[in-house]
Amino acid sequence: MKKITILAFVLTLGLATSCKDEFLDVAPKAVLGANNFYNRVGVGYLLTGAYSLLDGVGAGTTSWHGSADNWIYGSVASDDAYKGSTSGDQPEISYIEYKAIQPDNSHFRGKWQAVYDGVARSNDALQAVEKATDMSEAEKVLVRAQARFLRGHYHFEAKKMFNMVPFIDEKTYDPTNLNSTKVTNDKNIWPNIEADLKFAYDNLPEVQSQKGRVTKWGAAAMLGKAYLFQQKFAEAKPLFEAIIASGKYSLMPKYADNHKAVTNNNAESIFEIQFSVNDGAGGGENGNQGATLNYPYGGPTTCCGFYQPSQNLVNAFKTDANGLPLPTTFNDADVTSDQGVESTAPFTPYAGPLDPRLDHTVGRRGIPYLDWGIMPGKAWVRDQGNGGPYEGKKHLFQKSDVGTNTFSGNSRLNANNYRLIRLSHVYLWLAECEIEVGSLEKARDYINVIRRRAANPDGFVKLDDGKPAANYVVKEYTTPFADKAAARTAVRFEHRLEFAMEGHRFFDLVRWGIAAETLNAYMAKEARLRSYFNGATFAKGKHEYYPIPVQEILNSKVAGAETLKQNPGY
Repeated sequence: MKKITILAFVLTLGLATSCKDEFLDVAPKAVLGANNFYNRVGVGYLLTGAYSLLDGVGAGTTSWHGSADNWIYGSVASDDAYKGSTSGDQPEISYIEYKAIQPDNSHFRGKWQAVYDGVARSNDALQAVEKATDMSEAEKVLVRAQARFLRGHYHFEAKKMFNMVPFIDEKTYDPTNLNSTKVTNDKNIWPNIEADLKFAYDNLPEVQSQKGRVTKWGAAAMLGKAYLFQQKFAEAKPLFEAIIASGKYSLMPKYADNHKAVTNNNAESIFEIQFSVNDGAGGGENGNQGATLNYPYGGPTTCCGFYQPSQNLVNAFKTDANGLPLPTTFNDADVTSDQGVESTAPFTPYAGPLDPRLDHTVGRRGIPYLDWGIMPGKAWVRDQGNGGPYEGKKHLFQKSDVGTNTFSGNSRLNANNYRLIRLSHVYLWLAECEIEVGSLEKARDYINVIRRRAANPDGFVKLDDGKPAANYVVKEYTTPFADKAAARTAVRFEHRLEFAMEGHRFFDLVRWGIAAETLNAYMAKEARLRSYFNGATFAKGKHEYYPIPVQEILNSKVAGAETLKQNPGY
């Protein structure tokens, strides 16, 4: 959906002057009053404005701070990625990476502004639709369902980031009262999120005429995800089963087709955040601004070298002789890297067995980098000493995209959509549900659906001679899981492989209750490569959630008392 700029509701107040009283009856020029939106067209603009903040850009001065893919908060904060670039560039992200987290970090406020501006825009649409005089009830229900889905999504983002956050609905929000949104954060808002997403699920159509608009099944997936975050497996399971049974979606035969602009909105996609370029918007603003820092420092682009895959992540893609993951031993030895090796010097890539999804996720020396040719290693990396030798791939544009799916003035602004929810999520979420409240055999079947697609040789990264670029060995689980613990290990590891570098990892570790043990082990081992991890500690009971931005606490005062309270430990 094309992103447009929306003028929010503006109250027109009379101005006292020495002129005639009739002056008070004239609305100021270039100001849209609320009444301008009380019709089908106006409501449509407001709803589009609410959709437009899905990318996390457009609230205040936020850009990568609120990026839809949560690359900072979901990946750099986990064991998937380093901040990258140089040590002195965007140090606020470094503090998040090695857990020197403070409430005045500007990135947290950027994310807070993005999600709560999204909430406000959703509420604008909900208030306006009730006053529209030229809309049928069916049209109004469709708007309400979309706006409540969006409001549920934005609150979900706030909840998983900050935990104890306020819920603000259209009845709370009063544009005539600046204090109306200064709501306390002393209540668990999961029931409110569920209610919004359930309304959307009950009232949205199975298919929308415009790409990017949420459907019944998008709402079902988001509601099921909200249940998973609360360990409500019995409630989530039938939703995921219904999505699969609907027959509306199918896995793409090739894994990489989930990360290409030319295959946006494909058969696997349940809800995508839309990007577009060369569409008349000034400065390419509809392109993926949230990822603007996250490109190689040489080769396809010259900026800016952030968001580099970790050695730990690369090691996770190793497989055994049977093509299965190594969840307990993968990090005992490293996949060979070119750390410290000049691009002009000889280098031999790792020859051991690997899951082929590695080379669709990570750019590493000696392996084709999309359609840009062989990745040369150090020549494309800004600072190997700080960010390691690897580059991300999934958000990058293809060479064949340049000029069509990239903005003419800045190729880093591209039209490669962010797949927020796709069918592979649903299969693995359903496997989790089966493990907890169903059948371990069904869970194995669902995990194997994902592994079967990964094993498709047509989807392997290949050299110019058509041969696989590495020793790809990935197979299905052929023997039953010994118990629930073994099954949990398998599905959680599969999540990591399937969705690596997509901003989910940290939040998954938290909802599984294993963030502290996983990340402390990661940082202790990784310190041998990245010295900034020396002494870094993930504090259990604190670091699972980020601090409420201190500026927002100060701004929450009513009659001198703060309505927002800080999270424990900050």
